[in-house]
Amino acid sequence: MDVSEAAETAESVLESVSGAVITRESFLETLVTGVVAGGHVLLEDVPGTGKTLTAQSLATALGLEFSRVQFTPDLLPADVTGSYVYNERDSSFEFREGPVFANVVLADEINRAPPKTQAALLEAMSEEQVTVDGTTHHLPDPFIVLATMNPVEQEGTFPLPEAQRDRFWLKSSIGYPEPDRERELLDRRAERETSTPSAWKVLSPDAVRELQAVPETVSVDSDLRGYMTELVQRTRRHEAVEVGVSPRGLQRLFELARAHATIEGRAYVIPADIERVAVPTLSHRLVLTPEARVGATDPADVIESVFESVPAPTVQR
Repeated sequence: MDVSEAAETAESVLESVSGAVITRESFLETLVTGVVAGGHVLLEDVPGTGKTLTAQSLATALGLEFSRVQFTPDLLPADVTGSYVYNERDSSFEFREGPVFANVVLADEINRAPPKTQAALLEAMSEEQVTVDGTTHHLPDPFIVLATMNPVEQEGTFPLPEAQRDRFWLKSSIGYPEPDRERELLDRRAERETSTPSAWKVLSPDAVRELQAVPETVSVDSDLRGYMTELVQRTRRHEAVEVGVSPRGLQRLFELARAHATIEGRAYVIPADIERVAVPTLSHRLVLTPEARVGATDPADVIESVFESVPAPTVQR
């Protein structure tokens, strides 16, 4: 699969998901960019915006196995990863896979589980494997985690550790749909005899792996690599930031910029690709100073101010 074929494939996936989910096209593009890059996505939004439906529709369009884990305060790590169960027939212990053994895993309301259970996903997200009782079990390929958080309710929730947030390649929100698309929700509901639109299968697991390999062929000019490095380093010196973007975050910016260029059908990255993915890639990795938190500083505004302070290079093509 070359870049132009990958762009057409990504467009077909977007059409499939948008046919089932009433949401903003820019959000779906961000989500598909994460999939093309092979990364995990954190969705933070209010209830009722379609986070679960989006995850299910995406898995259907990609032709991948889907699993959902409802995170609760009493959820144990073994409930996510799986555990060994005694088999009376042959007097041995056999491993029973948990819901994490799927291609697309929806970690619903991940901040409702205690840190120990949240950490059960850390190894899975970073190494694509889980270790139970000293034995390592490899997860399916491809493997994508879509986690949701509710930013409104704070009672009974646990904040995600910085290490956990850093494992998510992107953080985004669905938001409310445009007025005409929201009206479409009622039109669909009013037509009771008409079945609710659903996503259709576009790819297979093998095709998804081929799609995710395409960004590796996308070139990034040396000046753009220096540009991304300077942007990340400036986040560490920003007056509102206590801990800036990590080297891992810089690598994710690089990889997601290449994935966005792929979706646009280009075999090379331009500054607009970096700007498009910067906020969802970098903002959740910042730790703001106490003064900035008290002042309700938005991390996205910090990233945007950093971009304004660094001139974008000119890429000749």
